[in-house]
Formats: sequence, C-alpha cells, structure tokens
Amino acid sequence: MTKKIIVDNSDAGKRVDVVAGELLPSLSRSYIHRLLEDGHITLNGVTAKAGGKVRQGDKLQTDFNENQLEQIEPIELPILYEDDDVLVINKPAGVISHSRGKYWNEPSVASFVRQKTSQLGDRAGIVHRLDRATSGVMICAKNAAALVWLQKQFSQRKVVKTYIAVIHGKLKEAEAVIDVPIERNPKAPATFRAGSNGKPAQTRYRVLKIIGDNSIIELQPLTGRTHQLRVHLLYLGHPIIGDTLYGGLAAPRLLLHAASLTIMLPNKEKRTFTAPLPPEFNKISSSDG
Repeated sequence: MTKKIIVDNSDAGKRVDVVAGELLPSLSRSYIHRLLEDGHITLNGVTAKAGGKVRQGDKLQTDFNENQLEQIEPIELPILYEDDDVLVINKPAGVISHSRGKYWNEPSVASFVRQKTSQLGDRAGIVHRLDRATSGVMICAKNAAALVWLQKQFSQRKVVKTYIAVIHGKLKEAEAVIDVPIERNPKAPATFRAGSNGKPAQTRYRVLKIIGDNSIIELQPLTGRTHQLRVHLLYLGHPIIGDTLYGGLAAPRLLLHAASLTIMLPNKEKRTFTAPLPPEFNKISSSDG
C-alpha cells in the first residue's frame, strides 16, 4: 500500500519520523523507525533518515503494506477478563509482549490484540510489558481512548502490581523495601544493574514461605524500571531461580509470575485481576534445592 504526501507549511521543519508517523497513524514510532531502516520510506525519491527535516514541497512516500501485520501466525492466549475497552490475559512464559527487532513477525500479545480488535501496529493495545520469561496478568487496551486511560495510571503509579518469585536461599529480612537505583550495564547492554548513576527504583518484598533451601516471596514494584525485580533480587544476592541472565540457578523457566494487578478501568470501576501460579512453581519451590 503506497501512501504519499506533499509537505505543506504546517509540517515544514518537522523530523521525517514524525511526519511519517502522521502518515501512518496506526503504527508505533518503533515500527516507523523499522520501516525507515529497511528503506520503505523515501523523501523526494531517496531513502529517508529518521532525524532528517522536511521542507515545504518535499514528497514523503511509503510503500509499507499494512497487510504484513496480518501475516503473523495467529496465537491464542488465556483471557481473564474482557469488556468493550480492555482485554486482560494470563500471559504464558515464552510469549513476547510485542514485536521488536528480529522478532518483528513473531506471534505476541500485541498480535493477539490485533486478532481481537481492529487496531494496527506492532504494539497494538500494549499498555505495559512483561518480560518474555515472565508469566501472569497483563492488561491491554482495545481502543485508543482506553490505551491513554490505562497508560496514565501506570505513569502516575496508581496501579498495584504483585508478583510471586522463587529464590534460592533465605533473605535477611522477612519484609523490606529495596531502594536501589538501576542503570544499564555498559558491559552487557541487554542487561541492567544496580548503580548510583541509575534511575530511582523501589521494590517492596515479603517472604511468604521457606521450603528447604528455597524461599517464595511476594514482590510489589513501586517503580517500573526494566528488569527491576530481577536486578533488585540479584543486588540482595538471591537472584530468581531460572534467571540465568542475572546469575540465578538453572531451571526450566524463570520463576517470576505477575500474580495480580489492581487498576481503575475506563468504565470507572476499580478491579483486581489475578492469575494462578503455574505448576512449575509448585514443583521447584517444593524441592530441597
């Protein structure tokens, strides 16, 4: 599907990626950048660069085919709740939240939302993320208004998220708040670490049960940093079992589960959604190390 515009005075001086986003409003900024990188967007007949500026009279054109998003293999996910505005799922471990990079055509939570709604874009309906290896409650928006409503609550930290994790060993305190900044690890850019130059991060934890050499703990992130729970538990010297990326003992999966989420829905109803612990937790948490 070819789309093109002639830049008028109102758009003159804007970045190419911004104008391209206006040309393809159904796509996320990250997908727009992918199209630019792959040469699917041109400026005056030449492959455009994201940071380039457009001038009045320039011709911006894209040959992106929106049907490409429909070619991803269908996926079925467990639905915990659904109404006209939201879709709450129990995301299985191993399923990615949304496509990105080399995984752009992989079935994901976003592609599932596209199947259920008329939304387009590689991040259709995605309000918040769960790591691929993490399972549990994830709320998605079925329309643009609901997306704004839900994202605002996350940004204002009005959402209560509770996770269950299994760690090896015993924590010194049965209950505490971990208040340690998190920064990207320059030695391994795909990971993060505790560091004084990082962004503020707080996690409340509570030990629920000790079984043999393992502890089952409840976690509530008070901020929303990438890999926050995993990094904070590594900082305490007790990485999550199965989290080999952060030094955890090997296991069939990462033993981190988003057990519940409390949020105000667009219909002004406050709800708490829960997802039962996967059977893998019971198997490993009941072992003696």
